Amino acid sequence: MTIHVGNAPCSWGTLEFGSTQEDRTVYASMLDELTETGYTGSELGDWGFMPTQPDALAETFRSRGLTLTGAFVGVKLRDAAAHAPGAEAAVKTARLLAQTADRLGSPVRPFLVLAGENGSDPLRTKNAGRIGPGMGLSDEQWSIYAAGAEAIARAVADETGLRTLFHAHCAGFIETPGEIDRLMALTDPGLLGLVFDTGHFAFGADGGGGILPALDRLADRIEYIHFKDFHPAVGERVKAEEMDYFQAVGAGVFCELGQGCVNFPAVLAWLQQRNYSGFITVEQDVLPGMGAPKESAERNRVYLRSIGL
Repeated sequence: MTIHVGNAPCSWGTLEFGSTQEDRTVYASMLDELTETGYTGSELGDWGFMPTQPDALAETFRSRGLTLTGAFVGVKLRDAAAHAPGAEAAVKTARLLAQTADRLGSPVRPFLVLAGENGSDPLRTKNAGRIGPGMGLSDEQWSIYAAGAEAIARAVADETGLRTLFHAHCAGFIETPGEIDRLMALTDPGLLGLVFDTGHFAFGADGGGGILPALDRLADRIEYIHFKDFHPAVGERVKAEEMDYFQAVGAGVFCELGQGCVNFPAVLAWLQQRNYSGFITVEQDVLPGMGAPKESAERNRVYLRSIGL
């Protein structure tokens, strides 16, 4: 069993929403800082943030001794009309991942990380972390959503051989524990796995106490994990001030590892007991220009070494 530790562009303020090409850090600087702070893998970030040709992307990673771990693709899965263009975008991204991994000769195959159109629905964005009755999908929308996720995963597998994993995410339609469970029940495990993000789960479940039971419940679907922390005091402020998702991120709801309520030693022990192999990806979502990403990445890596990673 070998566990590696990576990081991702979102820890440097490069998000799939809430940032533009103009306000992002340059990818080369981000990868240099990631490498300098002790990580050995990175996700791709948005299409166009890093090189989109496999030779150039492979050299970018090879020159730093890094593994390409995956890429996030958001699709409006509740809208059947979005499924075909979503599959096209996912396959394009997955093809870049697969071809780059081939050039790198990496034994770790990257994942296509699929999610909904997070942060685009006003009601879900306004109520992230406090989703209540009447804010979810209808039965018809659930069927459309699950069918779309499966169709995209099938297209990615057929065209590139890569696995597609779903990422539950606050400010999307799959946020709460019940929503995650329902999507997994509606989809074929042979097609669609799960990325378990500890911070989004804690935010969506109003705290980190339910993470270990959720890991047990979803164990057969979890193939990849994001280590993200959630600050409960900021979470309470988010509720009291009725912040939306972007305001919550700006307030620091996703704090440095070990500063929030996620019990990372227990999560690591769970992974080790199940012979988890591959990458853990650290994500500390921040908005562009927020904080000191390199210093946070370094402190997060020091924390993980302190618990045996």
